[in-house]
Amino acid sequence: MRQEADHRVPVLIVGGSLVGLSTSLFLGRLGVPHLLVERHSGTSLHPRGRGNNVRTMELFRTAGVEEDIKAAASLLAGNHGILQTPTLVGDAGEWLFKHIDPGGGMARFSPTGWCLCSQNDLEPVLLQGARTIGGDLRYHHELESFAQDGEGVTAVVRDRASDERYTVRADYLVAADGPRSPVRRALGIGQSGPGDLFANVSVTFRSKLLAEVVGDRRFICCYLTHPDADGALLPVDNKEHWVFHAPWHPENGESLDEFTEERLQRHIRRAIGAPDLDVEITGKASWRAAERVADAYGAGRVFLAGDSAHEMSPTGAFGSNTGIQDAHNLAWKLAAVLGGWAGPGLLETYDAERRPVAAATSARASARSVEHSHPGFAPAPGIGGGKRGGILNVVLGYRYPRGAVVGADPGQEVVPDALRLTGEPGGRAPHLWVRRSGSLISTLDLYERTPVLLSDAGSATDWHTAARRVADGTGVPLVSYRFGAELAPEPQPAGEDTPDWARAHGITPDGAVLVRPDGFVAWRAPGTVPDPEDTLRETLAAVLRSV
Repeated sequence: MRQEADHRVPVLIVGGSLVGLSTSLFLGRLGVPHLLVERHSGTSLHPRGRGNNVRTMELFRTAGVEEDIKAAASLLAGNHGILQTPTLVGDAGEWLFKHIDPGGGMARFSPTGWCLCSQNDLEPVLLQGARTIGGDLRYHHELESFAQDGEGVTAVVRDRASDERYTVRADYLVAADGPRSPVRRALGIGQSGPGDLFANVSVTFRSKLLAEVVGDRRFICCYLTHPDADGALLPVDNKEHWVFHAPWHPENGESLDEFTEERLQRHIRRAIGAPDLDVEITGKASWRAAERVADAYGAGRVFLAGDSAHEMSPTGAFGSNTGIQDAHNLAWKLAAVLGGWAGPGLLETYDAERRPVAAATSARASARSVEHSHPGFAPAPGIGGGKRGGILNVVLGYRYPRGAVVGADPGQEVVPDALRLTGEPGGRAPHLWVRRSGSLISTLDLYERTPVLLSDAGSATDWHTAARRVADGTGVPLVSYRFGAELAPEPQPAGEDTPDWARAHGITPDGAVLVRPDGFVAWRAPGTVPDPEDTLRETLAAVLRSV
């Protein structure tokens, strides 16, 4: 007989960094009680993982923390681009790219944009957001062991401050416990991919004179290419706080102990080109870049998310963003299954959808590191030789050919060569500005807690009534919105056409689009159907695995 646990929760989250905190925030927004345990005593103190891409910011927008994140990131709001130069003295060097969104074209695709918020600034925002909505988050508490059965997971957790142990019984466990993931190892899940790529020592330092050397070059990152002192320089406040990534070569027998304060000061001065620069070292931490993807995203009632599921080269900040998007994909599925409106099979689609995205994205990240000649990266033959080019198709255009979708082309590429957001099943739904109850919102703001059906008030098929009947009959919290009734397209400036919502979603005004809580299109009907109620019921059953 199973011993009674000290705590009972639907979901136990292991790991309280960016992905674990995001999982907590997303689950909390969906009304799912949960417990998070993190072995460290608090949030990250080291400025890293700063690039939050547009898709991630869309998720944070829907979760209600977008403005708080922007406020936390205000010091770097004017920084853009990556500069590559042999020295910061003078005007040498070139911009690998100068603006993330030149010309403001992103506004056509999204209601938000990139945000440069360092991990040490972002994590407290997520922590506060999660706790505000009732999240139970415990720092300095460490998972010691777990065992699962057909009904749930029993975990033993240690309070590192008191050394007391307690048991937690959960329906599901989400492991966001980093690249060396003890949970992944305990499950016996292997990893595939090229493996380690390069290693760095990340150094925080203070310099009051460096701002004068940098001048008005407000970069996100500067790759310094001095043959004897290469590295990457990142501003923290554009004034006196900075980060420098110095290449580390453990494969050549180099130890961390060799990175003394004196050596780091000499390296930074030589890399920047200012031998008399004031450099006060305030901290250092080692890290390794790798390209690996777990061979499975979970086993039974235990799931992997973030670095426990995948590791990526830091160029492009794909790793943390992919992890946060893992959390969002998994959160709505857990909420649906725990809420009783989806079958357990829906959770199997987490692996089917997210693992191919990680494999494709990690290859793009390595290719981008090669393209940018990332300091310290000397790729072996065959590594980083994948597709290159823009990143919008990677961060916004990825698709789910298989999973909780109906009508997607299973042969399509997960990451297409070009950005195409046209309402195809398996892709992120298009963004349009609309008025709802007089308030201006993006259509993306409609998608969070429930499946949504979009149709036209003038449709020859009464999709709206069919949706209400299906929701009442199945218990699925399906919400229906009609353009021309609940939603009104926002008028455009003079000379611009008002977007045609149906054309934007690849259907006629008599058709309909079913969008999942994560904003991905689950299915669409191009035009009228003879029995919309039966069609919707069968489609929802297939998507939610409730057959």
